[in-house]
Amino acid sequence: MNTPNSITLARLLLVPVFFLIASMKIPYADYIAAAVFVVGAATDGIDGYIARKNKQVTRLGRFLDPLVDKIMVAAALILLVEMGRLPGWIALIIIGRELSITGLRAFASVEGIVISASVLGKIKTVTQVVAVVAILIKDYPFNMINLPVGSIAISLAIFFTVWSGLDYFIKAWDMLKNCSS
Repeated sequence: MNTPNSITLARLLLVPVFFLIASMKIPYADYIAAAVFVVGAATDGIDGYIARKNKQVTRLGRFLDPLVDKIMVAAALILLVEMGRLPGWIALIIIGRELSITGLRAFASVEGIVISASVLGKIKTVTQVVAVVAILIKDYPFNMINLPVGSIAISLAIFFTVWSGLDYFIKAWDMLKNCSS
C-alpha cells in the first residue's frame, strides 16, 4: 500500500476517534474532537497532493478518498444531530447528496466514465468542514461578538451541497439519458 492510500486509511481510522472524543463528557472534548476532525480534513488534501506529486494515483485511492471524506462528514453531521446542535433535515440533505453523487459516480464507472471532483464539490467540502468545526466548538471565539459562524457556514454548506449536486447530475444528464434503456 502506498503512502497516499495509507494516509486515507488513517483518516478513516480518525472517524471513530473523533466520534468517541466528541461523545465524551470531559472538559474541552468538543475542542479536541474539532482538532481531530480538522486533522482528518487536512489529510484529504495531503494524500491527494502526495499521490499526484509522486505519480502514486491508484484506483483504490480514487475510490477510497472520496468515500472516506463522505464517511467523515456524515459521522460529524450525525453526531451534531445527536448532540442537538444541528437539525436532522440538514444532515439528511447533505448525506443524501453525498450518497446520490457516490451512486452517480459508481454508475458512471460501470459505463467507463470517470466523474472527477469539481471546483463546486471542493468548495462544498470546505464549507462543510468549516460548518462542522464551528458548530462543534459553538462558534468560539466568534460567539464573544455574537457572530454566528456556524449558522452562516452551514447555510453556505447547504447551498454549495445542493448546487454542486445539481451540477454533477446536469453534467451527467446525457449519460443517464442514454443509459436509461
